[in-house]
Amino acid sequence: MSEPIIHMFPCLTDNYGFLIHDPASGETACIDTPDADKILAEAKARNWRITQIWNTHWHPDHAGGNEKIKAETGCHITAPAGEVERIAIFDRTVSQGDTVRLGAIEVRVLDTPGHTGHIVYYIPSISTAFVGDTLFALGCGRLFEGTADQMWTSLSKLRGLPDDTTIYCAHEYTAANAAFALSVDPDNAALIDYAEDVKQKRSRNVPTVPTTIAKEKAANPFLRADILPFQKAMGHAGDAVATFAEVRKRKDNF
Repeated sequence: MSEPIIHMFPCLTDNYGFLIHDPASGETACIDTPDADKILAEAKARNWRITQIWNTHWHPDHAGGNEKIKAETGCHITAPAGEVERIAIFDRTVSQGDTVRLGAIEVRVLDTPGHTGHIVYYIPSISTAFVGDTLFALGCGRLFEGTADQMWTSLSKLRGLPDDTTIYCAHEYTAANAAFALSVDPDNAALIDYAEDVKQKRSRNVPTVPTTIAKEKAANPFLRADILPFQKAMGHAGDAVATFAEVRKRKDNF
């Protein structure tokens, strides 16, 4: 089985678009639809035909291009089961334990509520996850619809993926996230190195996405809410959910 090709490109203000192409079957999936025109142009430039859309959640910068792309390609749209009332057009709904296929490539669906009724698409064969707005490089999504407990559970699920898992986040937020992370975890050597790398990359307009689970476990404060010294620093020793909630509150007000 040939390895799929992942193409990432900037769109809108700070989103990333993602296409994943399976050379064996000729299928191409679009993960979320932030900018239909840009996505269609990127696929056309590579002579790829979009056959599927995989939505992570309902927000317009993730599902707003569904209708146009389907009208032009006839693609099959997969959407989160918990958000069907908010996604205008779809063909199938999925949730935890379901699978999606791109040719012979199996993709596992993980429920990751907290930001919204969000899902993640995880591809074990290439150790890759498309995480939408659940997890960011050095950050996580805001709690628009869920609770701190839900989001901590979701992030813990992602943190439990193999360390070498490549994580494709949907936004270029890393420079701002790094500044905040240093404010709450200033002595973390892994974070200090990470933040310097981000600074250098952004000075050259180089993306900071993708990242890896290993990098985020070491430096992302939202994944460190069960580390006792960090809990103490946040004032909630012994309570991971309260620590996570404190970090999220501080980030919202940063």
